[in-house]
Amino acid sequence: MLSEPTGTPYTVPRSARPTLSRQIRDGLLQRIVSGELGEGDRLIETKIALEFGTSQAPVREALRELEGLGLIEGQPRHGSRVLPFAEQTIREAYILRAALEETATRLAMLAGTLPLDRLEEAVEEMYRCARNDDVPGIGLASARFHRHVVRAGGNGLLTRAWEVLQIEARTAIALMVTRPELERVAEEHRELLDVMRAGDVETACRHARDHQWAYADTPHDPYGTPKRQ
Repeated sequence: MLSEPTGTPYTVPRSARPTLSRQIRDGLLQRIVSGELGEGDRLIETKIALEFGTSQAPVREALRELEGLGLIEGQPRHGSRVLPFAEQTIREAYILRAALEETATRLAMLAGTLPLDRLEEAVEEMYRCARNDDVPGIGLASARFHRHVVRAGGNGLLTRAWEVLQIEARTAIALMVTRPELERVAEEHRELLDVMRAGDVETACRHARDHQWAYADTPHDPYGTPKRQ
């Protein structure tokens, strides 16, 4: 029987709301994804800081994340400029993520280290966010769910490879592009957790893989509802 492991050597911080740098990042992400910010547009730290009413430090952190995602390019003494929005990079990231999470699920289930109580808490948080139409919140809860699974696999190299994908940011992009019904997002994670609880390793691994592959064809809606024009 899989259960909450004792002496778990890691903790995952729970944030009820995005940090300031994440709010700035997601605000800029929304503009890039929607086309409000287009290829070649400049992003100046001082102007963004003024707009968000903050210092330049969280702006600089947000811009670093966007650059790491390949959405902007830093230019010495000229701020940053927006690069073409490449949906292919999102697809590639989800394909890689599917492989990593399938492997992590297998390792964790075979070792009996899946933190089921923490996964349950993350799913309940997703339902709360869905009821409140909290898109950033459900993205953070989703990332927390999958981080629990990945770290429970106990493979440090796999975990580092997963973290390099900047999961929170890419989840935010996927939610912006696909615009799924938030309750359906929570339900999908509930189904994944139920399969993990059942203890069938192969079925759980397949669900873990398919859960990510559903987003690999972004910007289609992974739940099959008509796309908004």
